[in-house]
Amino acid sequence: MVKLKKCLNEWNATVEALGQGKQSILIRKYRTNLQEFILYPTISYALKDDYLGSFKKEYQSFVEENALPATDHDRKEIKYYAKVESVIEKSNNQIGRLSKFHIWTNDHVKSYLQNQKGFVWVLRVYTLHEPIMAERTSGMRYANLLEDVSLEGIKPVLSDSEFDDVINQI
Repeated sequence: MVKLKKCLNEWNATVEALGQGKQSILIRKYRTNLQEFILYPTISYALKDDYLGSFKKEYQSFVEENALPATDHDRKEIKYYAKVESVIEKSNNQIGRLSKFHIWTNDHVKSYLQNQKGFVWVLRVYTLHEPIMAERTSGMRYANLLEDVSLEGIKPVLSDSEFDDVINQI
């Protein structure tokens, strides 16, 4: 049985957007050397007063509803696993053309990148067979879960044809 402990720390609304097929990419200032990870929901972004302004209007209610993950003390609900299908380096202008693959505003993405090139992580996201509550070690970007997560019975969020369409458009 395949199991995994490595996780990517990501704000819960983004994790849910990935897990519900509303988003297919992450935009970062750096590459990743990981090919797969559990999506670990965090809350830090939700603590900002004006956080909704970073998201497209049509997704703001979704973001508000998904600002915080389900928790049990230090444990957070884990629902998704992701495979990095590719990492593509793009200029700020090129990244602006990928707007339909994420829930953030273009202004937010530009502000985050600060006129630097960005790295677009194209992710194939899967739903775990059933959600689990898990705790992680400390880490800014990545961490390890304190227990293994089984990847048995995972199901892709997007069908093969839907995901192929995303790949072809990117």
